Amino acid sequence: MASGISDEDILDRLRQVLHDTFEIEPARVTPATHLFTDLELDSIDAVDLAIQVQDMTGTRIKPEDFKSVRTVSDVVATVKALLDR
Repeated sequence: MASGISDEDILDRLRQVLHDTFEIEPARVTPATHLFTDLELDSIDAVDLAIQVQDMTGTRIKPEDFKSVRTVSDVVATVKALLDR
């Protein structure tokens, strides 16, 4: 993904990743969606998601970059920050 990409483009890509990886319906994925309570992801799923984000951005994610991620909006912000590095 290129830097300068919109939040909506990142969200669309994230919807696809969550669907392909965890079989989550894209309609369930909104910026306010909580990864753990709404989508029922667990800590292993979070690691898988972090790997997918690494693949999306082409940037290695440090554990502290993903530690505070709780919502889809947090993931979008993390992707944006990684792309802007």
